[in-house]
Amino acid sequence: MTATKAMILAAGRGERMRPLTDRVPKAMLMAAGRPLIEHLVERLARAGYDELVINVSHLGEQIEQGLGNGARLGVRIAYSRETTALETAGGIAQALPLLGAAPFVVVNCDVYSDFDLGRLRTAARSLATRGEVAHLVLVDNPPHHRNGDFGLRDGKVMADGPGVLTFSGMGAYAPQLFAPVGHGASCQLAALLRPAMARGGVSGEHHRGSWLDVGTPQRLAELGELLRKS
Repeated sequence: MTATKAMILAAGRGERMRPLTDRVPKAMLMAAGRPLIEHLVERLARAGYDELVINVSHLGEQIEQGLGNGARLGVRIAYSRETTALETAGGIAQALPLLGAAPFVVVNCDVYSDFDLGRLRTAARSLATRGEVAHLVLVDNPPHHRNGDFGLRDGKVMADGPGVLTFSGMGAYAPQLFAPVGHGASCQLAALLRPAMARGGVSGEHHRGSWLDVGTPQRLAELGELLRKS
């Protein structure tokens, strides 16, 4: 069986992190003495992913210099370079030649969670047999995102409805979900997911453990404190 690849989204500008991200890409901001993205690469490696794709744009050369080919961290890394950030779906679509024809896992570089990322490998491999194009990990709505993103009912993710939760930034996807996106085109992930949800093609699960969106300097400091205690 072909190994499931994982992609880390690291091309964002990190506007809410400014001025920290004026000279350092968000992925390379330090938490407990190490870059955010390095913590995530190690989590993926421990979960059994050894082939990673990372998209880069703003100050992306610092990410490439910091991680190299991944050998130091026990993985192999390929980089998808974007002249301008292409939003989530656009960035994934451009990286498809590196990700291959099998379903894959995608994680935002700026989320931290105790979710077992190995579960997403199983979800990715099951997409075709279930006739689905995506599997999303959802979490309780945090204080800064009280209205949430999607509903979850009987294991299916819905664009609206009761039980609205927040998308965690962790998911598994089939390549065909991104077929409508032209190479180099900017596209948001929700624009592709919502029609698929209407067809019953998106499954999900509710993670009730720890999860942190490291989107502001305050939450970066919170993560650093959490990691130092662990």
